[in-house]
Amino acid sequence: MTPWLSIVGLGEDGLEGLTPTARVLFDQAEVLIGGRRVFAMVPEDGRERLTWPSPLSALVEEIVARRGQRVCVLATGDPLHDGIGATLANRVPIEEITIVPAPSAYALACARLGWNRAEVETLTLHGRPLELVHPSVQPGAKLLLLSNGAETPAEVAALLCARGYGPSRMVVFEHMGGPRERRHEGAAEDWNAQGDTQAIADFNTVAVDCVAAPGAALLPRSPGLPDDAFRHDGQMTKREVRAITLAALAPVPGQLLWDVGAGAGSVAIEWLRADPRCRAIAIEREPDRIALIAGNAGALGVPGLEIVAGTAPAALHGLAPPDAVFLGGGVRSANVFEAAWSALKPGGRLVANAVTLEGAAALANWYGELGGEYGGELLRIAISHAGPVGGASVLRPRLPVTQLRLAKT
Repeated sequence: MTPWLSIVGLGEDGLEGLTPTARVLFDQAEVLIGGRRVFAMVPEDGRERLTWPSPLSALVEEIVARRGQRVCVLATGDPLHDGIGATLANRVPIEEITIVPAPSAYALACARLGWNRAEVETLTLHGRPLELVHPSVQPGAKLLLLSNGAETPAEVAALLCARGYGPSRMVVFEHMGGPRERRHEGAAEDWNAQGDTQAIADFNTVAVDCVAAPGAALLPRSPGLPDDAFRHDGQMTKREVRAITLAALAPVPGQLLWDVGAGAGSVAIEWLRADPRCRAIAIEREPDRIALIAGNAGALGVPGLEIVAGTAPAALHGLAPPDAVFLGGGVRSANVFEAAWSALKPGGRLVANAVTLEGAAALANWYGELGGEYGGELLRIAISHAGPVGGASVLRPRLPVTQLRLAKT
């Protein structure tokens, strides 16, 4: 089918910055679609205009219904980089679309800073929680953040200071590529003391060159965060066992984890931190622990963690089928195991941990029933930590953990 839908990236220089191809698509369109800021740069010419609502879904469906008309969507910068292009490409066959991008805010900011785009982490905060920045804050990291508004730079500065990254250099770009372009810069720890930062435009991009102050906590994305990175009541998979558990669960981008009996949510949270495309559901019955999970998820940069309040197996009913399951609680209940195993997708992984003899016996029984057919492993994890005794040191063992691993074929 001949393309009827065009998606054209528009920069701060407006129509003058369009390529000849993009200009033809714009000129020939019967219907124009865009945001208020974009339409402010396009002179009124009598053609039908539709402005993006919030949420976008209703207008997306209307666009699809206009197949056969020449529709031009005016986007900001690169429509396929945190833009509307990907949303529309999921609803309309790509053979029916022509996409002409303009330079993205990320590309423009890198050009002004001399940053290697391949070494920069990008993130949009437009309509999204500020906490998403947390996993990206690492020593030496370079970040480019699309702001939600004029207040975003100050919020980013406060987050950096709270994490011990006050010396980080921040540069805020306004209206890049147009006549109103400006920049503000300074250290995060001094940011809110600079009077001119109070007049930042709503449309801005924040660049951060992360510098950790002495003593800043190191919170890498690799499994095994320190136990004190989480608020908990003692019911939590401890650091070394957690790292081993996550290695067995094998987080894969786009896959879904069920963390059953989540406690403080540490396994689900570290699963999500492995890649921003990972998904997880934490199932927990205790209200106090549910509050801990929510707080930990926000503080560690994964506010999208879904929390289900309830007791398994009933709480598992109706949930999206998982690619991986962690049983940190309820391992003595055959009903919980059977419900989780039945829901697990083919190719999925189930990992269950137990500390008590009764729990270990249950894992041994499941291993005996399923281990041979599904390439299962049953192992004992024993960790010891050094501590003082008189004038010497000894290794004090923690309670050993029995772990069952199964892969569903």
